[in-house]
Amino acid sequence: MVADRRASWLKGVLDLLVLASLTNGESYGYEIAKVLAKAGLGQIKGGTLYPVLNRLEEAGLVAAEYRVAERGPGRRYYNLTDEGRATLAEQGALWLAFDGSVRDVLAQGGIR
Repeated sequence: MVADRRASWLKGVLDLLVLASLTNGESYGYEIAKVLAKAGLGQIKGGTLYPVLNRLEEAGLVAAEYRVAERGPGRRYYNLTDEGRATLAEQGALWLAFDGSVRDVLAQGGIR
């Protein structure tokens, strides 16, 4: 039950987390997944992450560029656009307000 619930929570905020992971500059999918895993969010598989990146690109929130690698397969690098930064600021503030409301209700139930 716990793993299923965490997966649902992550699904609801993954777009925002991906945008936030790009605030320090460009990155590619595997590296984004590593950043999120290091943050304690678990392993984000490509079948979950790449559709998010594609959706963000189609929405104009990230820009992507394919680069051929000297060794191994090429990679698609993603950058946050100005619209992506604005969306991150707006949606991030909404998420933090929501998080605060959830924390308040949990605290009323004795959960700290």
